[in-house]
Amino acid sequence: MFTIKKLFIAAVFLIPTIHYGQHTDQINSNRPGESMSAFAVGKTVIQVETGVFGIQESHSLPPHSDANGFGIDVTLRYGLFLENLELVADIQYVNQTVNSPMRSMDIADFKQTVLGAKYLIYDPNKNYKKEPNLYSWKANHSFDWHQLIPAVSVFAGANFIFTDNPYSYSLGSKISKLPESSISPKLILITQNHLGDGRWVFVANIISDYMTTDYPSLSYILTLTRGINDKWSAFVENQGVKSDIYSDAIIRGGAAYLINKNLQVDASISTNFKDTPSILYGGVGVSWRYDGRYKEVHILTKEEQAAEKMAKKTHSKKQSKKSKK
Repeated sequence: MFTIKKLFIAAVFLIPTIHYGQHTDQINSNRPGESMSAFAVGKTVIQVETGVFGIQESHSLPPHSDANGFGIDVTLRYGLFLENLELVADIQYVNQTVNSPMRSMDIADFKQTVLGAKYLIYDPNKNYKKEPNLYSWKANHSFDWHQLIPAVSVFAGANFIFTDNPYSYSLGSKISKLPESSISPKLILITQNHLGDGRWVFVANIISDYMTTDYPSLSYILTLTRGINDKWSAFVENQGVKSDIYSDAIIRGGAAYLINKNLQVDASISTNFKDTPSILYGGVGVSWRYDGRYKEVHILTKEEQAAEKMAKKTHSKKQSKKSKK
């Protein structure tokens, strides 16, 4: 059972524009947290999110091993066909030295290779516009309950595990012999809320991983983010993992800085509350996007749709009268 920590404070750079597509004026990166946001980058937009991190692990149980090293992660995002559809490639390479009383060994390989697609199912702000109350100051300044309705997305993809990969423990490498190359499904349910003054964003991920293997895992990630000003943001995140061979609760925090509308840098640190093993990760990263081919998509509100429909009907009647003459 997961231990859900009540640890939140945080940061986001960009809130998607209410009446337009997924694309935002400034880059909207998933970094430096580990959760996946509900919104796509926008049709034809290419986004790269990458970073390096240091690793320190220590295991209290015999043989009392510890591991130190570094990792590189890269996430590629591309808006394909539709505003609310995004292709995702998530790759992580890790190089570690594992020490125990009996021996020392170096491990280096791809710890994660995931390919898939994310689709926005529901956007609560689509066709929604809060109308001001001309008769009540209190009504205009009261809590907006509509913001509690989350945007909802799903991610469907696959883990690609290659032969003799030392990190493929989920497929049994720490239990028996190393597995052959294989592919296993990964599904994520994503929700996202924009709260308060618009600078607070809460993202929740429920993740089912390695689903068809002998050791499937279920995990969650909860991220609360807060934009400090136009350039700086900060975040706090809680991640829980549960499987037959590994369970953990991790907290993560950090900050990001917006250099320009298409470029962001960040730093973060992660730790946990157990010693089997205890972990400490720290890293820095950068996110960059290319949106030179993007064409803005205007999403009409209900009132605008009604006005457009009426205009078309009126135009049709005029054309009909002209044809009769």
